[in-house]
Amino acid sequence: MVSAPSVEQLRVAIGGDVAPPTEVLSAWRTRALPLDAVERAPHQAILCAFAATGRSPALHALDQVAAGRAAEVLQALHDADAIRLTSYGDIAVAYPFSAVPTRHRVRIGDQVDVYAMCAVDALGMAPMLGRDTVIESVDVTTGRPIRVVMADGRSIWEPVEVVVFIGADAGGGPSADCCCDYLNFFTDRSSAETWVAEHTDVPGQIINQSEAEALATRLFGHLLA
Repeated sequence: MVSAPSVEQLRVAIGGDVAPPTEVLSAWRTRALPLDAVERAPHQAILCAFAATGRSPALHALDQVAAGRAAEVLQALHDADAIRLTSYGDIAVAYPFSAVPTRHRVRIGDQVDVYAMCAVDALGMAPMLGRDTVIESVDVTTGRPIRVVMADGRSIWEPVEVVVFIGADAGGGPSADCCCDYLNFFTDRSSAETWVAEHTDVPGQIINQSEAEALATRLFGHLLA
């Protein structure tokens, strides 16, 4: 399994001795991507199903693109942290999608509502799908609503001073457990700094809108290519 970046990796990155945290996160997620064609086709089918219906596909549907090996392929994708399975073998997560509600809801086009695992995942849906999206989220410090419209290659952030925090806790393990809950939108830098001051055990970095969009595109823009 490809674990989330360690605390030490993020601290060193923030200290400037190596690539910044955005580069650490990008490299880590890239290592979790399926490279084998047998795994890549089902992975893409899962992402397309979420985008089209808001739900994960049925196992028998994946068998058609996995040469009858859907269960085996799903386990391999789970072990690589490309997806997460429940104890019953159902798909709970296929980054950037969550099968259960989160604080980051995304409307794809004017048709489908889905949930993202984190702020960066929500931002990654538009470049991954090549479609317009509307993100509805919330500032975890103040409870204020946040909205990001991504359409025609442009974005509108409301409020205009929204920033994003990226980081990971010290536990290690899959990103769904150790990273995603900390990658959030904040209405402004002051709100984000308040959260950071209250969570000194979560190393990370506050990034601006253009940095967040660039990171999301780097992580997800090529997944369906």
